[in-house]
Amino acid sequence: MIMALFFLFIFLIFLSSTILIFRRNSLPRRLRLPPGNLGLPFLGETLQLISAYKTENPEPFIDERVNRFGSLFTTHVFGEPTVFSADPETNRFILQNEGKLFESSYPGSISNLLGKHSLLLMKGSLHKRMHSLTMSFANSSIIRDHLLVDIDRLVRLNLDSWSDRVFLMEEAKKITFELTVKQLMSFDPGEWSESLRKEYVLVIEGFFTVPLPIFSTTYRRAIQARTKVAEALSLIVMKRRKESEAGERKNDMLGALLAADNEFSDEEIVDFLVALLVAGYETTSTIMTLAVKFLTETPLALAQLKEEHEGIRAKKREEEALDWSDYKSMPFTQCVVNETLRVANIISGVFRRTMTDINIKGYTIPKGWKVFASFRAVHLDRDNFKDARTFNPWRWQSNSEKTSPGNLFTPFGGGPRLCPGYELARVELSVFLHHLVTRFSWVPAEEDKLVFFPTTRTQKRYPIYVQRRNKVVKC
Repeated sequence: MIMALFFLFIFLIFLSSTILIFRRNSLPRRLRLPPGNLGLPFLGETLQLISAYKTENPEPFIDERVNRFGSLFTTHVFGEPTVFSADPETNRFILQNEGKLFESSYPGSISNLLGKHSLLLMKGSLHKRMHSLTMSFANSSIIRDHLLVDIDRLVRLNLDSWSDRVFLMEEAKKITFELTVKQLMSFDPGEWSESLRKEYVLVIEGFFTVPLPIFSTTYRRAIQARTKVAEALSLIVMKRRKESEAGERKNDMLGALLAADNEFSDEEIVDFLVALLVAGYETTSTIMTLAVKFLTETPLALAQLKEEHEGIRAKKREEEALDWSDYKSMPFTQCVVNETLRVANIISGVFRRTMTDINIKGYTIPKGWKVFASFRAVHLDRDNFKDARTFNPWRWQSNSEKTSPGNLFTPFGGGPRLCPGYELARVELSVFLHHLVTRFSWVPAEEDKLVFFPTTRTQKRYPIYVQRRNKVVKC
């Protein structure tokens, strides 16, 4: 059996290599591809990409190739020839021509784990409708009138349970997962949500792996976890559908999906929820952790943030929840949010597939090729931001940064696929920072560093010693 699998693997490599060489040699001579290197047969430069992002440098793979080939270059990753863009104008062109010249397309591992009905993979009119529906549940008025009270309550509830030493990344993930489950399905924290969260950890670990269970233990575990997640959500969807048919309806995302005249099957709703849970859980929790890390390493910024939030807290009773006017009176907090998103963009970029031959910057990208628009490469380019790799929230107080072209700062993407939860993420982070700095002092428990694969995170989950304010910090 093992020998048969080995020969099958060799055959697949040979077949893929032959197809790749044939495709490359059969490209019309008139096509002038962006410069670059397709790397090894089958694997391309995938291994170089993965090993590069395990270093402390946020963009080593792109940096090296931009220096050699320029801001538009050709490579071969995750089984396909791919053109990388570190050029803001090209990125904007890609984002704005969604559904016209480009369509959403992600590596097989991500597509399989999220499900074919996830918002990330939807196309055309269906994507437009579902994106609009999601936006309607995360706009400013909904957050102000309905969601903010739960955000404040759940953040305080989690912080109440903190002891002397916490792993901030883990605690942040608990907070954001509980918030997302509440917003999507009206579930309060409990054993069910925590069990579901642990399966999600395994799902996310499989995002950037070879999508073959035979050869990847991580991917196999991720598929198994995804099955458990889908089963758990399916039970909830079936239960809520019966309640909806009986006239009971909750004002949450699941309720809206079920109320759509039986337009969506249970499978479609489950895939949709799986993807939204990933989006709300992984990205916001990482930004929370990194904001605290950067602030800890920048004492002047932390002091100014504390001053802003202590001013807000001084006007309220001890346990009084934040309201919308409080959120809107956090200008320096928004500078911290922007700078954290810029320096450590969790979504480093987006994959698209060309729907036709694309002529851009003097090159031609063939129809059917993948493109990757890198947001982080633009954010960390010294030509776009002064001292680009330094955390400096004050840069957002200057007129030059505030009025910089929109294609330079794109932490939430853009175009028709602009992240529908961008305002919600800002609110959650702001509320978290408010309660953290007004209730606690902290110091790092040990030195930790950033890593960037498979997602941006700290290597040791950022352990810190915490102490209630007005007490000595334990070291």
